[in-house]
Amino acid sequence: MERRTFLKNTSLGTAGGLGLTILDFPVFGKNAPSNKVVVAIMGVNSRGAYHAEKFSKMPGVEVAYLCDVEDGAIKNGLKALTDATRKPIIEKDIRKLVTKTDFDALVIAAPDHWHAPAALLGVANGKNVYVEKPCSQNPHESEILIQAQAKYGKIIQVGSQRRSFPTLIQAVKEVRGGLIGNPYMAKSWYTNSRKSIGIGKVIPVPSTLDFDLWQGPAPRKDYKDNLIHYNWHWFWNWGTGEACNNGNHEIDCCRWFLGVDYPTKVTSAGGRYAFKDDWETPDTQIASFEFGDQKTITWEGRSCNSYPVEGSGRGFIIYGDKGTLVNYGGGDYKVYDTTNKLVKEIKADFKSDPNNTVSASGDADMYHQLNFIESIRGDAKVTAPIQEGHKSVILCHMANISQRTGSTLNCDPKDGHIIGNKDAEKLWGRSYEKGWEMKL
Repeated sequence: MERRTFLKNTSLGTAGGLGLTILDFPVFGKNAPSNKVVVAIMGVNSRGAYHAEKFSKMPGVEVAYLCDVEDGAIKNGLKALTDATRKPIIEKDIRKLVTKTDFDALVIAAPDHWHAPAALLGVANGKNVYVEKPCSQNPHESEILIQAQAKYGKIIQVGSQRRSFPTLIQAVKEVRGGLIGNPYMAKSWYTNSRKSIGIGKVIPVPSTLDFDLWQGPAPRKDYKDNLIHYNWHWFWNWGTGEACNNGNHEIDCCRWFLGVDYPTKVTSAGGRYAFKDDWETPDTQIASFEFGDQKTITWEGRSCNSYPVEGSGRGFIIYGDKGTLVNYGGGDYKVYDTTNKLVKEIKADFKSDPNNTVSASGDADMYHQLNFIESIRGDAKVTAPIQEGHKSVILCHMANISQRTGSTLNCDPKDGHIIGNKDAEKLWGRSYEKGWEMKL
């Protein structure tokens, strides 16, 4: 994408004179060799291929390596870089990739069980890291990443892209400035019309896939014909369900807008209702998070019924004592007064697509990618550091833990840890395949 096309496609249309564009990020014109950032991408079947293409289009950024364990995925990654000036090197083993000294940043878009282990490998080997959501497969893993960031002094940016959308950055400032009074409740949702994954058959691993390396840190399971490339999301051994897959985005926004950190109570209701198949995680889930007696967040996930909420497949609402702010999953939002009269509307030029597994917000995600690059250059601070990513992702994890144990979780507001529930506490971490344990 040429620079002028990128600016046209991602500058934000506004109401109320917001007037923010991608030019607010000072990346352009910084093409000196000292400012060049060299990137490696891990996991390039879909989302990672998108990252490869977009990072390669940025001035002063080169994609030097692609890392994947499946031949078809590698082809997708290479196709995304057809027009790139630098042709990437393929390295299938992330453990070998991170030891190379000729790149600056590792971008991780592999399956969930790889996110935190790969991020740890990256920073431990001197790489800045962009890790897609969820930044951990369980709460303990993102705690380790916070420790790793402090130990190794490298950047860990979490793929909570909405924290870099100029319209939402402005909206948070307005809410905290009293736009809707005291914001005390947030509601979020995600809907889709996913089909049954059926009952998988154990079959020989395809010759195009290194399944042992694909499983990596996860305890070994047989290969089934309904697992790869996407359905691993719905198996606890590798995935984290819809709460972490998509709920993570809006739950993060709710926490951001309300200005809260760790909950005091978490509950979840739901199950696998739509089909009887191998899918283990909930396809229907309603989770509630309480923050003392001050504020609360709810999330509704419907993986298999796409009837919209507020006319949108995803989004969030912030309720205050002097008004309400409504978001429709992207950069748009509306503000209503206490009589439900529309008093402000902000529209972004990009449209969200809740069912797009590659980029639900289109090229608006480049705001977040640019923020990462500029932070490496020392000209910005990451908008979604691991410390904030951890606080949001453990809400999603605790929704799942509450669901799996059938219990209400009481939590320590200092760090979110579960209090007085041994069964739930066992799910705070996970077991690893021998030799693959996460260690600082």
